Amino acid sequence: MNLTISGHHLEVTSAIREYVQNKLERVTRHFDQVIDIAVILTVDNLKEKEKRQKAEINLRMSGKTVYVESLSQDLYAAIDTLIDKLDRQVMKYKNKVQQHGHDAIKHIPDSYEPAAAAV
Repeated sequence: MNLTISGHHLEVTSAIREYVQNKLERVTRHFDQVIDIAVILTVDNLKEKEKRQKAEINLRMSGKTVYVESLSQDLYAAIDTLIDKLDRQVMKYKNKVQQHGHDAIKHIPDSYEPAAAAV
């Protein structure tokens, strides 16, 4: 798994990097077929007194790419909500993949005999 953490208008410190890595362990624990993760942390300086902190992530899995973004006034809060959203989407995809393989068995009739079908 490749992990890229970058910052726009922000220097990514080791504390921020460790915080993101610790939070991403939750996602990789639920679904281990992650190929690539790209995290972008942004600080938007607005003319108002408030600063907007933005965290976005692109997560490539086998068969799907998930994009999630989160806005907050605090960068750590933005990261927390980002990971929550990402975890929900990954779990939804994982359940979909697991259930997809078992649906075909339900449609086989009870009186199905492999020897009779081969004739």
